[in-house]
Amino acid sequence: MAQVLIVAAGFYAHIHAAQLAAARAAIEAAGHAHALVEVPGALEIPPAIALAAGTGRYDAYVALGCVIRGETFHFEVVANESARGLMALALDGLAIGNGILTVETEAQALARIGKAAEAVAAALALLELRERFGIAG
Repeated sequence: MAQVLIVAAGFYAHIHAAQLAAARAAIEAAGHAHALVEVPGALEIPPAIALAAGTGRYDAYVALGCVIRGETFHFEVVANESARGLMALALDGLAIGNGILTVETEAQALARIGKAAEAVAAALALLELRERFGIAG
């Protein structure tokens, strides 16, 4: 049984709650255990995963959050840098599923809550590959 850490940004509370429910259900359906760390926003997710990885307690990570386009360039910064941070960690060997929604509207975010379960599946698939290649966690 793998230990999966969900790192979730709670900026939009109702979206956050729905994403968590979907991710938890997917992890439990796959027969794994999970823990949760909550952070303020999507930019804090990669550093939180990096800190958690240093403990050696987790086998896989699921990043959950939502970035909704606003009137400024901030959307692009948050969307791009959170994805870049997660990819850098994944390329360093961590099994990470990216469930950070980057959308134009709240309605689009709500329609994509199921992406949380897809992020769980991605993290578990990468964990399986890591184990298949004999890479220690």
